[in-house]
Amino acid sequence: MIRLFDFDLSGNCYKVRLLLAFLGLEYEKTNIDYYPGRQHRTDAFLRINPLGQLPVIEDGDYRLRDAQAILVYLAHKYDHGGNWYPTDNPDLIGEISQWLAFADQLTTTASAARLESAMFFELDGDAARAGAHKLFRILDAHLWFREDAGADWICSADEPTIADIACFPYVALSEEGGVSREDYPAIRRWLDRVKRIPGFCVMPGVFPAGPAV
Repeated sequence: MIRLFDFDLSGNCYKVRLLLAFLGLEYEKTNIDYYPGRQHRTDAFLRINPLGQLPVIEDGDYRLRDAQAILVYLAHKYDHGGNWYPTDNPDLIGEISQWLAFADQLTTTASAARLESAMFFELDGDAARAGAHKLFRILDAHLWFREDAGADWICSADEPTIADIACFPYVALSEEGGVSREDYPAIRRWLDRVKRIPGFCVMPGVFPAGPAV
């Protein structure tokens, strides 16, 4: 049984829960009170992850930290159709890796803005919001050109990949950090498409897709 060290309000934890839901995998949750309890800084948790970061998974005797690494591991091990992480396609693997790195940048910008605004962390919120908008402009343009080519997802695949999962949470939660999505129509359409993937699950601040129009 997979065990997930989790915090319900974490976008990085949410992306792992999303993939687990899409794959239909059962798992156990161990809740870590990141805010306001700061349990991720306790000695007990630092023995699990010395970086003091969430999420962490345990799969039998195997333990793995870092949300993007966990997505790669779970998709490669448990997606027997190979759609979420198509290891037989080097071009797609390169694209996915590129967008996983982009997701890390979303964590240092859009997520940081949310931590400053909603959880009162001492961060430079203005710099984080500016950085998020820079990334959103890149992502929105990319998605617009993908749509113009008749494609729905971040990478050049017919199905969504873990790149979509990795980038989704902190874009979907951006308004909580004061990062408006009003000027990014391609992003808004992509968010709606992700919400319509079978098995999609919500978290606080992320709502189901509305009626199809």
